Amino acid sequence: MRKIGLITIGQAPRHDVAPLIEKYLEGRARLVQAGVLDGLTAEQIHERYAPGDGEYVLTSKMTDGTAVVVSRERITARLQGKIDQMEADGIGTILLLCTGVFPGLHTSGAHLIEPDKIIPGAVLAMTGGRRLGLIGPLPEQEQAMHEKFGGAGMAGFVFAAASPYTGSEQDFRAAAEQLKGRADLIVLDCMGYVEQHREWVAAAGIPVVLSNTLMGKLVAEMV
Repeated sequence: MRKIGLITIGQAPRHDVAPLIEKYLEGRARLVQAGVLDGLTAEQIHERYAPGDGEYVLTSKMTDGTAVVVSRERITARLQGKIDQMEADGIGTILLLCTGVFPGLHTSGAHLIEPDKIIPGAVLAMTGGRRLGLIGPLPEQEQAMHEKFGGAGMAGFVFAAASPYTGSEQDFRAAAEQLKGRADLIVLDCMGYVEQHREWVAAAGIPVVLSNTLMGKLVAEMV
């Protein structure tokens, strides 16, 4: 059976998100998971990878269910190492389980699928002239999202924060209400969001796009 690599910037396996992607693979391929922070304790992660001033902030999940916040700049070399190892193991398609922007990632021959290069353009095509709302995990990620979606041609959008790892139902409903009347389509811009999060946000009466199911559908077309 064909293998597809799945790399999270947290720890693997991701029992929350992987089933959403496997659903669309319909048994035609098997996911092989790896995590950038595999084998590290919370203390080691904080010491080595906690964001410094002005660094690009990311969040993900540990195998014990807790959330972790890291710096893109500090984890990129380790992420590239995970990609290299998967390619060395003969995996020809690798999906990055993160919607953040990672300049400079590369492979020798494997197909590396980076959601940040796909989702903004797809959303631009879907929105037409409609108003876009984004929900991301952390308030401090707003500027990075403006740069990412702005680079794809989105003239403007509104933003609210609700973490897929620490946010409550109340947090998600509050974020949706914050965007209500200001957005005609909402994108949950993190691969950690799941169907329950979509349902809480959609209760505001606005269509919602879940990033990981969008990517799962696209990856399934390549198998």
